[in-house]
Amino acid sequence: MTKILTPDGEHDIAAHDGLWMSPLDAERVTGWTLKPEGMCRADLCVPLPASALAPNEVDLEAFWKKLGGPVIASEARDVWALGAPPEERNAALEGLEAPDFTLPDLDGVPRSLSQLRGRKVFLATWASW
Repeated sequence: MTKILTPDGEHDIAAHDGLWMSPLDAERVTGWTLKPEGMCRADLCVPLPASALAPNEVDLEAFWKKLGGPVIASEARDVWALGAPPEERNAALEGLEAPDFTLPDLDGVPRSLSQLRGRKVFLATWASW
């Protein structure tokens, strides 16, 4: 099983040779449906090159990169992260509203940012890299 992390959640999918998977699994992970004209969501379709398609399989990595979304994998290639494409990131920034997330407080109680909406919040982040 391959674990795929997306802005919308975490998915355990049967994938091989990178992110080759069934069209149904690709739809489950991304919300995009494979149709003859390409990967589609609502009225928008993104054509895929023939190299990203095989009988009953789609290369999700190639599709995500075509959308302009960042893709990264663990060294063992068993965990993948698909970042939001630029349009989604830009739309979130325009709204000046932080995305919701949940982390434990000092007592270990899970707290969501959405619980604090309408109140002033100070967020401090740190990374070792």
